[in-house]
Amino acid sequence: MDPSPNDALPALSSAARRKLALAIVFVAALLFGAWGLWRVLAANPPDARAQIAERDSRLEAQSRIIAELQQRVATLARSDQISREANQDLQGTLAERDEEIAGLRADVDFYERFVGATAQRRGLAVHELSLVRRTGEAWRFTATLTQNLNRGVINRGTLVLEIEGTRDGRLQTLTWQQLRQDPKAEPIDYSFRYFQEVEGDFVLPGGFNPTSVTVRLDPASGNDSSQKFDWEEAAG
Repeated sequence: MDPSPNDALPALSSAARRKLALAIVFVAALLFGAWGLWRVLAANPPDARAQIAERDSRLEAQSRIIAELQQRVATLARSDQISREANQDLQGTLAERDEEIAGLRADVDFYERFVGATAQRRGLAVHELSLVRRTGEAWRFTATLTQNLNRGVINRGTLVLEIEGTRDGRLQTLTWQQLRQDPKAEPIDYSFRYFQEVEGDFVLPGGFNPTSVTVRLDPASGNDSSQKFDWEEAAG
């Protein structure tokens, strides 16, 4: 038996009421959620901006501190480098001064031997001969001439070298003109009271093996003299 329209109306009304109640609850939940979200969003942004600003401020401060520390490190490194360079220069200067002092002491000893009150009287002589290679077969010599026999007297004269050695298995003596590679080479003049260093250059021919050097002196007054030196000692 079919229900009448009047019987179905109360049932529909009950279902509608339930749906309406559920809709009201859902809407209320949405409103409550929206209100809570609004509270969260409304409260956090200022706090987040403040936190971001504080963080940026700390980062900026840290960056400045790091930059200052880096600058200090660079300054200290440069200062240390300057100190090291200055110390090296000082050490070099001290070494040079030590060499100068040693040279001056040697000079003083040299002077005392020849001009001191207790110095032994000696006539014209070659006190020392030094040989230094320049380029190839070219050499430079330094002969130290001395005399203290006639104090106050100027000694004048000339000097030449002769070098003995071997070439192609044969003994050979090179004259001053051969050493100077000039057949008209003039001797070297000297003029001194107590001592003088006389310097000059010469060239050895190819294949020549020197063994000794003779220094010949021809004073303006008095007899000629000569002294022989071992090549290895003079060139050492």
